[in-house]
Amino acid sequence: MTRSANAEVISLGCRLNISESEQIKAMLGGDDDIVVINSCAVTMEAVRQTRQAIRKARKARPDARLLVTGCAADIEREQIGNMPEVDGLIANTAKLDPRAWNVPVDTAPAVPSRTRAFVTVQNGCDHACTFCVIPQGRGKSRSMTVAQVLAQVETHLQQGAPEVVLTGVDVTSWGHDLPDTPAMGTMVQAVLDNFPQLRRLRMSSLDGIEIDPLLEDLFAQEQRLMPHLHLSLQHGHDMMLKRMKRRHLRHDAVALVERLKARRPNIAIGADLIAGFPTEDEAMHAQNRSIIKELDIVHGHIFPYSPRPNTPAARMPQLDRSVIKHRAAELRSDVAARRDAWLETQVGKPLTVLAERDGTGYAPNFARVAVPQGTAPGTILTITPTALDKGLLQ
Repeated sequence: MTRSANAEVISLGCRLNISESEQIKAMLGGDDDIVVINSCAVTMEAVRQTRQAIRKARKARPDARLLVTGCAADIEREQIGNMPEVDGLIANTAKLDPRAWNVPVDTAPAVPSRTRAFVTVQNGCDHACTFCVIPQGRGKSRSMTVAQVLAQVETHLQQGAPEVVLTGVDVTSWGHDLPDTPAMGTMVQAVLDNFPQLRRLRMSSLDGIEIDPLLEDLFAQEQRLMPHLHLSLQHGHDMMLKRMKRRHLRHDAVALVERLKARRPNIAIGADLIAGFPTEDEAMHAQNRSIIKELDIVHGHIFPYSPRPNTPAARMPQLDRSVIKHRAAELRSDVAARRDAWLETQVGKPLTVLAERDGTGYAPNFARVAVPQGTAPGTILTITPTALDKGLLQ
């Protein structure tokens, strides 16, 4: 969860929401009578956290105008809109339109409040994964042009951002709706070519089956593109992937990671995995667990399955919640073990670390590292960790 000063913007969920929250903050400027909840609805837990954030914000700011936008404002419109704490809803598709907030259209762009600048290259999704509710809140896939992306990156670099993260709902679908349907790699190459001063470029979650040859080459050999690939994997069993209506199979992910690790051995792999998808049996769950080892997943996001409204998976035979919870715990334990073993290999190695505001920072492979006291946020420095303590390199 992130907060901004003046007009308060509370952001939940994905990196795209973080980027959009900064733009909303800029549009609202110094209006400190407004609190905005930029909500998430990807799971029932995300909706619960949205409701909790609304109540907490109202308690802290009883006299402010409290508005809710984001996916939950659309997907859970009746539930959120009927909360007594909420003064109004802003449609997710309108959240970046100044007219929706009754502010001038020529409002200045956001000043980054983070050490890493999140640049939105795409929004929405054209796919129909059976578990996913996000297209209901985000709509069809829409790509920014290369010129629009470059303009965003330039603004952030002028404001001193040391690292840029390219983000979106379905990032690797970028370009499908543009003339001549350019591949994602062409846009990433354009960013690198136009801004030689950009020291660190990072990608948010990617659909591995859509990684084009140029983007794969950049991940393999471009040192300014961080060696950190987070895959929208979802499961390690082919039948589950088919029932999810994913477009890849297990061997596709394995082959991609094998190719990349052969060319860039230090690349760190992350992945989203769903525990307890409808009809999953113990053998399927075992395959889900085993993909963690096979891909060497060290940055894992584990989601216990929860049925979402108007999705095909919600109509499939459901597992008992206790089973889902147990399987999620096993997946988290497996990822934690792989992560700790991997972090131990980073001890004694010099790492270039981007300092955050909490006394830690991120290495290129997204390992979290303690930085010396007093290090200014946004500083990039070389640190050779000597120990690992509770997941933090020291």
